[in-house]
Amino acid sequence: MKQLLILSGKGGTGKTTVASAFIKLAEALTYADCDVEAPNLHLITPWPDQASRRDFFGLPVASIDPDACTMCGLCEQHCRFGAIWVDTTYQVDPFACEGCAVCDYVCPAEAVSMVPAVSGHLMLYKDERRVFSTARLKMGRGMSGLLVTEVKKQMRDQAVAQDFAIIDGSPGIGCPVIASLSGVDMVLVVTEPSLSGISDMERVIDTALKFGTRIAVCVNKSDTNPEIAESIRTFCREEDLFFAGMIPFDPQAVRAINEGRTIVEFDCPSGAAVKEIYERTMTLLLDRKEADSHEDSGTDRK
Repeated sequence: MKQLLILSGKGGTGKTTVASAFIKLAEALTYADCDVEAPNLHLITPWPDQASRRDFFGLPVASIDPDACTMCGLCEQHCRFGAIWVDTTYQVDPFACEGCAVCDYVCPAEAVSMVPAVSGHLMLYKDERRVFSTARLKMGRGMSGLLVTEVKKQMRDQAVAQDFAIIDGSPGIGCPVIASLSGVDMVLVVTEPSLSGISDMERVIDTALKFGTRIAVCVNKSDTNPEIAESIRTFCREEDLFFAGMIPFDPQAVRAINEGRTIVEFDCPSGAAVKEIYERTMTLLLDRKEADSHEDSGTDRK
């Protein structure tokens, strides 16, 4: 099963808008939302039934038994994360605890124990043909990369026969993005024509190249700064990256999102542009020779 991952170097570029449009155009039977800190793909790809949920456990956190504690203070002295504090008894801040277990190791009274902690929830939407895997990380919890790995594993394990999957990734270049990149066949980077957009695009491209995946780039809201949009096209040509196209700023896109629909369900400029980008991207993903004949493409071999 080939996997197309849609990323952006920063939030707010329109990554999920493009991802949802691709899912609609492909009539995708298998897809996932790996933006586990702020998942929202389910808002635009509604399902008739509720998702099945299961707890995701990250690292255990410390717990102090006040009856066994001798108030020696060694746990507080050795906690480098400032997670232990004292009122009438020593207590642990579960949001600050990193699960290192040093407090458990140094406690002479064996009053500290490491207890399982729910770090998030895995969610699976499934019917006879389709699978949608996603998750939500609890506020203040770590292990986002491992949760993303579980989302992708759940998608693969539950998928019915399908040639490819579409994955909506996280913004940035942190742990969730790195976990999302593992094992995918191609990355579509959605950027915007701004200085920060270019900088963050370059960072996420550099990260993706380390995984040896094919990369395509498209520019959203391209007409808000045509000069920078054109410089992104030039950058792709110089770096031998596949340039998939540009999406104009379109008030109709806001209307579509507010109605919980994809932009390709409207007769609008942004929807038309995304349809062309979809065709070019899928051509490259599925190794069709026509990919090199598109006017907007580079000579991508990466």
